[in-house]
Amino acid sequence: MSVLLSISIAVLAGLLMTRVFKPLKLPSVTAYLIAGVLIGPYGLGALHISGLGFTSADAVSNLSLISEVALGFIAFAIGNEFRLKSLKATGRQATVIGVVQAVTATALVDIALLVVHTLMPEKLSVAQALTLGAIATATAPAATLMVVRQYKAKGPLTDLLLPIVALDDAVGLVVFAVSFGIAKTLTSGVVDLFSILVNPLIEIVASLALGAVMGWLLTQLEKLFNSNTNRLNLTIAFVFLTASLAMIEVEVGSVTVGFSSLLVCMMLGTVFCNLCPLSDDLMAASDRWTSPLYALFFVISGAELELSVFADAAIVCIGLVYIVFRSAGKYVGAFASAKWTKCAPNICKYLGITLLPQAGVALGMCTTAMQLGDAGTLIRNITLFSVLVYELVGPLLTKQALTRAGDIQPKSEEVINRRQRKLEAARGKKE
Repeated sequence: MSVLLSISIAVLAGLLMTRVFKPLKLPSVTAYLIAGVLIGPYGLGALHISGLGFTSADAVSNLSLISEVALGFIAFAIGNEFRLKSLKATGRQATVIGVVQAVTATALVDIALLVVHTLMPEKLSVAQALTLGAIATATAPAATLMVVRQYKAKGPLTDLLLPIVALDDAVGLVVFAVSFGIAKTLTSGVVDLFSILVNPLIEIVASLALGAVMGWLLTQLEKLFNSNTNRLNLTIAFVFLTASLAMIEVEVGSVTVGFSSLLVCMMLGTVFCNLCPLSDDLMAASDRWTSPLYALFFVISGAELELSVFADAAIVCIGLVYIVFRSAGKYVGAFASAKWTKCAPNICKYLGITLLPQAGVALGMCTTAMQLGDAGTLIRNITLFSVLVYELVGPLLTKQALTRAGDIQPKSEEVINRRQRKLEAARGKKE
């Protein structure tokens, strides 16, 4: 009962908050996140009244399975952007920009935080600085995809943005594994080149292989059904199945092979959309089915944000340095690489702004960073602080960047008038 009540309250709070923010023309993602904060443990949940909000962090974590499923569908939808016919035009640009912007963000954050370490060695160690620099690579695909879907963004910038966001996960895994391996070496004094270089490559290859097999299998099974309803049911079931398989860890001798849920489900969507001739229709139907799931995911994400991090001045200061230099790295890296690959001026100018949102992948990285002990706690708190800022501001900046680039078009007067006439006709029938 308590879980069902929490789910219903979360969805209702998110939907009602979109009405509150409608006059401000903010993205729905921002409204969902703020709704989550308001009903979370630091908002109405602090009153400990059952049915009014999430009364504790455990109440929020009880819904973590929903977040895993939502991320699976988000990655599956992003995989749809890797159609071979479109990659022929943007594949090289997306690859170059995806790598350069991620590495640039890491480099600038590393340099800035090493300066902070020099000034305040008792507050921030070299290991912590390098780990935070690696976390800076991560971009949140969920917020970006939601803004694109809500405003039906179409154009050169959107075509390039979604593949870059997807590639960002793979680049981030490699950069984080190398940086975190160095950080562990500095902390323990033991050099483990295998975990630094081999493990991330194994995870990426294994994730892509599992996703490809599941995508091929889904395409073959779709042929057994003639009804699009049954095909949609099968597609949804496969995303659930693939997301669950991605949670498995396989031990091969001394090596533990894990999977990235985002990469696995993204590859599932990529293979499926390139092999199945009906993938366009099924993807569109899946998007309509997942709308309430995405709303619930972002409300839960808002409830997970820990406002207590603002109580520590050191975390706020280091967090601000991290945010400023990560943002600069994303923008400069995207701008320079877009120029180098001869992208249109609007793409060069606005692409970096759309890469600022940060959430799930970064939080997963900082969970791994907890292996550093007490040093990991500081990393986690700074990441939480930055996620809070980026998730609330990032979607709005993404919307503005896509609008100025011309990928989001304002509704025409004709469309607005047509909707108004329909509403008036409906009211007339009721009267």
